[in-house]
Amino acid sequence: MNKMKEKLFNWAYKLLRDLDFSKITASYINLLVNILILAIIAFILDFVFRKILTAILTRIAKRTKTEFDDFLLANNTVTYIAHLIPLLFIVETLPIALEGFIHWENFFEKSISIVIILLSLWIARSILNAMKDYLKKLPAFSDKPIDSYIQVIMIFLWVFAVTVLVSLLLNKPVMYLVGTFGAVSAIVILIFKDTILGFVASIQVSVNDMVRIGDWITIDKFGADGDVIEINLATVKVRNFDNTTTTIPTYNLISDSFKNWRGMTNSGGRRIKRSILIKATTIRFINNEELEEFKKIQLLTSYIIHRQNDIEKFNQSNGADKSLFVNGRNLTNLGIFRKYINQYIAVHPGINKEMTMMCRHLQPTAQGIPIEIYAFSNDKRWINYEYIMADIFDHIIAAVPYFGLEIYELSSDSGTSGVV
Repeated sequence: MNKMKEKLFNWAYKLLRDLDFSKITASYINLLVNILILAIIAFILDFVFRKILTAILTRIAKRTKTEFDDFLLANNTVTYIAHLIPLLFIVETLPIALEGFIHWENFFEKSISIVIILLSLWIARSILNAMKDYLKKLPAFSDKPIDSYIQVIMIFLWVFAVTVLVSLLLNKPVMYLVGTFGAVSAIVILIFKDTILGFVASIQVSVNDMVRIGDWITIDKFGADGDVIEINLATVKVRNFDNTTTTIPTYNLISDSFKNWRGMTNSGGRRIKRSILIKATTIRFINNEELEEFKKIQLLTSYIIHRQNDIEKFNQSNGADKSLFVNGRNLTNLGIFRKYINQYIAVHPGINKEMTMMCRHLQPTAQGIPIEIYAFSNDKRWINYEYIMADIFDHIIAAVPYFGLEIYELSSDSGTSGVV
């Protein structure tokens, strides 16, 4: 093989010497011819191996069920490997092709070595990207911060590659440079502070299962309110509901507070917690004639009959003077209205009956008495949730006048309270 290489790379020199060219002239022309020959052979090898390897991997990808080999093709892994083969051939052939030109031989060897190191880094990166794309397709890893782990591996590979390159250029052992880096570790830590913090944060986020891809999170500090679409070493990307994108430093997920709606999504319902303000001056006791009218409301008929009997028994046993409503126990229009709301949400098809469900008083305010509905919709999708909540309050607001009550409303022209 070596004799064949010598014949291939020395024929020009022998031919020129036979043509009476001087040794120096023949040597330099032979050098240029050899470099041209190496370039042509490298190009041919690159073309041939790229075609062969691509065809082989394509055939394998078609026959296998896994998608990993498809991602290898998509990330040009085969192309990078094909580029590596002619470079290795050149390294082996250089001592013969550049025989007698030590300076040029050293220059080309270092140059080719640098290209091989960088190309090897590209091959590793393409394999890691293929692995990242493959893992993201798997249900078990679809919500994991795969990007963060790939970026960490690439940082270590880059540090190693740069160390080897500097060692090659300075003709120093790799361990010598490692010792030098150790001496300036404080500077390195300062330079890569954000990267280190991001790395630690991404590990904590993953281990503690704080955030997954697809989670709905809210961070008021950054104006983020939407779904997490990407978690990497330095940042977390959130696609807000207005289709804008907010980028948040990963470290802020463990240093600041944020709201993750995953618990609501995984639960049986989405909470409805909204109140209406009832004008306090419209709240009053109900007489028997009015109770007969309220009995016509089907959701209240049995309740009113039952409560009316209980109250009459109590008042009789305690000798209450019913010439005044304030004596003894009495039903109020607000109390009946609250019971009506309870009964209404109890039969509403959009409410989860197995979760907390109630209508309650809140602390009275200057604007009136807040009557709050606390329940959970059985449909957690945003549009459907808003529809269910609006449907309930449309009905309740329309039902208020039937109970002799009024809703507080601030008048826009006079600044005084009005009613609806």
